[in-house]
Amino acid sequence: MKFETITIKDIAKALGLSTSTVSRALRGGYEISEETKKIVLDYAAKINYKPNPIALSLKERRSHSIGIVVCEIANNFFSQAINGIESIAYSAGYNVIITQSNESYEREIVNVQHLASRSVDGLLISLSSETSDVSLLKDLYGKGLPIVFFDRVSEEIKTHKVIANNFKGGFDATEYLIGLGKKRIAHITNAAHLSITKERFEGYRSALEKHGLQFDDSYVKYCEYAGVLQNEVEHAVSDLLSLPERPDAIFIAQDKLSTGCLLALRKLAPYYASTVKIAGFTNSNVVDLFSPSLTAVRQPAFEIGQAATELLIKLIESKYPVTEFETRMLDTELIVR
Repeated sequence: MKFETITIKDIAKALGLSTSTVSRALRGGYEISEETKKIVLDYAAKINYKPNPIALSLKERRSHSIGIVVCEIANNFFSQAINGIESIAYSAGYNVIITQSNESYEREIVNVQHLASRSVDGLLISLSSETSDVSLLKDLYGKGLPIVFFDRVSEEIKTHKVIANNFKGGFDATEYLIGLGKKRIAHITNAAHLSITKERFEGYRSALEKHGLQFDDSYVKYCEYAGVLQNEVEHAVSDLLSLPERPDAIFIAQDKLSTGCLLALRKLAPYYASTVKIAGFTNSNVVDLFSPSLTAVRQPAFEIGQAATELLIKLIESKYPVTEFETRMLDTELIVR
């Protein structure tokens, strides 16, 4: 069964008016008498007439929609960030179209192309773990599509960016573990080229240096698919367990990796899991139930989503070319358990 929308032509035919008269009456045109306006508006309300959004977007050259590309919607950080995005977008009159890359560069490209073809007014994106080539985004941005990065950002495109203080999060978590007397602190993290990976690693390494602990790269394990593939996380944990001196603590740099690492430890070395101390980035609301316990680095995901959306809407609605951009950094919080 085909859905039939009610058009201005239908209203005009029913009322015996011209389509231009009906159109002006619906817009509140001054050239239409109050009596005619009332007739048209009353009938439109009676039949629940709604303007065709596609026709409006063609006329205004605006779709009043924002495209979102994230790695995984089920990730606690991104689900909370999307809530923040929607809270600003809807109140400003924008709908959102949400896509996920599942850490795949190819899927990210497909999503971006689809959103661009839908004529979204702007794009919010957090790059996939496979993404090192942003040439498509550069091309779209150069053609006038407003883009704002959040969380995982690219320095190759000069635009607004919203991030957490990843260095501080990495430093605080590592220093906390050192404060417990731990000296062999491992680090499980994302793909090496990602912005968040570099920033959190620098925080980790700086904390070691501050407290006179030797950095050992054999204690650092990169997960290219950021926890989406559990066997990749298990392989990283297995490598740490096979070291001549096992780590006595682990700093984990990402939400999905944190939960994946806990599962891997319980599977591969239950006794060791009960003794090792862990601190990691996670925005899970049930972190108190984790076993072994996890001291959490929490990002202000909701606020990051809000800030990124506010900046994107400013780009979209600016009447003049924007030439000055900001990188907005929000603090992380260490929740000790």
